[in-house]
Amino acid sequence: MIRPWVFEFFPELNNEGGGAAAPAAGDYCRRYLDLWKRDEELGFEGIFFSEHHFGGSFSPSPNLLIAATAARTSRIRLGVMALVVPYYTPARIVEEIGMLDHISGGRLEIGTGIGVPQELARLNIGMDEARALSAEAVEIIDAALSAGVVSHQGKYFNYDKLRLLPRPIQVPHPPKWTTIVSVDSARKSARRGSKVCTGFNPTGQIKALFDAYRAEAASCGLQVGADHLALRRRVVVAQSDSQARELSHAVRERYKEFVSHDPRVKLTPTPDAPGQQGDFTVSDDEFIAGTPEHVAETIVDQCRRTGAGHFLAVLHWGAGLDEVVAAHELFGREVVPVLRQADV
Repeated sequence: MIRPWVFEFFPELNNEGGGAAAPAAGDYCRRYLDLWKRDEELGFEGIFFSEHHFGGSFSPSPNLLIAATAARTSRIRLGVMALVVPYYTPARIVEEIGMLDHISGGRLEIGTGIGVPQELARLNIGMDEARALSAEAVEIIDAALSAGVVSHQGKYFNYDKLRLLPRPIQVPHPPKWTTIVSVDSARKSARRGSKVCTGFNPTGQIKALFDAYRAEAASCGLQVGADHLALRRRVVVAQSDSQARELSHAVRERYKEFVSHDPRVKLTPTPDAPGQQGDFTVSDDEFIAGTPEHVAETIVDQCRRTGAGHFLAVLHWGAGLDEVVAAHELFGREVVPVLRQADV
């Protein structure tokens, strides 16, 4: 079975005046909450919210979105892919994990990440600092989730027998996830017992990342399989191929503009070009577009080639809400059942 998830960017509400009036923004949020409730009825496995700041998205505090959605649903799993660790103290992250797991009735998934360079830069946080801070914080988070009480003396944080409450419902803790873009991050994730998610790159390169993860887990004596691997792609689904092509072109253009200021992203791959730590290429495989039958067939093929047991659909990225709602309905009715019946 391939477990289908929504990956939610929650795009910013724009108007001709260049901002969002409070009543309009409030209605917009309520309509999205209705959509996420509907996703449960459509059979999605879960929703992973994203975290972004300073424009483009209405998701600066995804844990609030988890709490609001948990109150309106009963089955669908909820998480963040990924909570940007450098913006928080690890103690707060751990205690919010406990609270959210209780509020959701044990439906929480934990995703952590370093962040987007241009967003971190607005707060004068460089990527080297963000990586170092995140590494230390994740070490504390893992220890605290295992023990509930943590002591730590480091460069950024110093805790002495700090008791962090409440403890999560899920034992020993909710599933952990890491977004990976390199072999090194894949291996690190395996060593800390985290599931992994990735996208952007060609399917063959993603298989190589997952192979590194599986090999490292095996060397640590850990058993991992399809349930530990998630593939994330931008999906456009429509009743006809021509409509899907038109809508997909708009998605590509919006996304191209969004990532144009991200130094990690290479939109045009250059064979054998040297890359920096954390660089990744957005390949044609990242964009899946077509009728429900074609979309389902492509997703199943990519998941089988990589061994991924989870698929995170970024549906009609950055489109207007009416288009997004229609896409969720079509994907939920005609693609989700196919994925749930597929073997990896």
